[in-house]
This record gives sequence, C-alpha cells and structure tokens, in this order.
Amino acid sequence: METIDIQSLAIEPGARVLDLGCGEGRHSIACQFYFPAAHVVALDLNLGDLKRAQTKQEQFQQLNSAASSKDSLNISSYLCADAYKLPFKEHSFEHVICSEVLEHIDDYQQVLNEITRCLKPGGSLSVSVPARWPEQLCWALSKAYHQVEGGHLRIFKKNELEQAIQQRKFQKLRKHKAHALHSPYWWLRCLFWRQGEDFLLCRLYHKILVWDLLKRPLLTRSLEKLLNPVLGKSQVSYFIKHD
Repeated sequence: METIDIQSLAIEPGARVLDLGCGEGRHSIACQFYFPAAHVVALDLNLGDLKRAQTKQEQFQQLNSAASSKDSLNISSYLCADAYKLPFKEHSFEHVICSEVLEHIDDYQQVLNEITRCLKPGGSLSVSVPARWPEQLCWALSKAYHQVEGGHLRIFKKNELEQAIQQRKFQKLRKHKAHALHSPYWWLRCLFWRQGEDFLLCRLYHKILVWDLLKRPLLTRSLEKLLNPVLGKSQVSYFIKHD
C-alpha cells in the first residue's frame, strides 16, 4: 500500500533513488516493481524494519512472475543510518522519497537540509506526513497514540512543511491526500486505545482494510478517491529541486 504515487515519478533507468525512512520497504519495493532499472537505497534507523523489508522483497520476488527476468527486483542496498547525517556525498540521488517520517523526527529541518544536500539539481522529492485535522482528532481521542515509543512528535500546520521545503529552493509540483478509508480505523483505535487492536470494532474494520488492499474492488477504490480530499489520512507533496 503506497502513499506516494510511485508510478507518477517517471524514474529513469539507472537513476539513484533514496527511500529515506523506508520502514518495511513498501515504497522501495514499489520503485523496483515499476522501475526495475533504478538503483534504490532503502535507509532506516530501525534495523528490525530493514530486515523485514529485505524479507518482504525476497517474498515478492518469489511470488511475482516478472522477478524471473534479468530486470528482477534488486534493491541496491539496505542501509541502517541516521537521517540527521546521511552517509552520502552531495548530489548523490536523482529522487528522494520520504514517506511518514518527518512527524517522528525532532529536528525535521536538519533532515530537510540533508535531503537537499544529497539530491541532485533537477531531482525530485516526494514527501508525505499525516494530514492535519485527521491527525488532530487522533491526538484528541488518545494521548497514548502519539506518546508511544517512536510515536508522532508533531502535527504539521497547514502549508508548514511545504514552505520549509520551498525555502530550500524547491518548486512544488502538486499535492494530494491519501488513505481516506484508514482515517476512521485510527479514530476507532484511538477511541478504544486501552482495549487494543483486538477490540471487536477495530478488528472488523481492519479486516475490511485488508480485504480492500487485496481485492481492490471498484466500490471502495471509488469511495476512497471521492473521500481523500476531505478524510485523507496522509498529505502527499511532490517537489523538484532548482538548479
């Protein structure tokens, strides 16, 4: 389930892509699926997530018939590193993806500095963070939601992140919201936080989300597309770095 619209990035053969804060690898794997000639670096500070990402890539290779070709999924590297000081030279990447990361980081401005340093002029930056009012409701329903280890440290104000990125000589190309059907699930989780994810309503709603992910029926796909501008859980923005 991708938050960034990977297919729209038009990643060139041989281009280097950094998935910063890759988690369990959903965007890294998607990049290699849609653009198998790209060189993807999947980076995260959590070694456990990196190992799970690598396992998922291997499982995807086995399940996908295209993986038997010469252009099979081959993520260049999995790297455990700190986003505050990325271990790359200036202008190392043509594309940077940073999805659902900056809300977890204390000094996100420093991370933006590192992204700017490592991205080539003319390169693209794709960023997503939790959308403001759905996230505000989560915080209002449960303090524990954002106080858990590794939880969200901030709610970005309207246009706050976009302005911070544009101050670094980026041009915004477009933006959209995503995952509207996930917002009610997290509101339920926050409302019944003490009961946990196995609470009946949460469990039933989660089954619906899994069914939607696997089957992708026209009804739910159309409904989410209709609701995204209002209920979208994630705010997604796309930029290009000026020369």
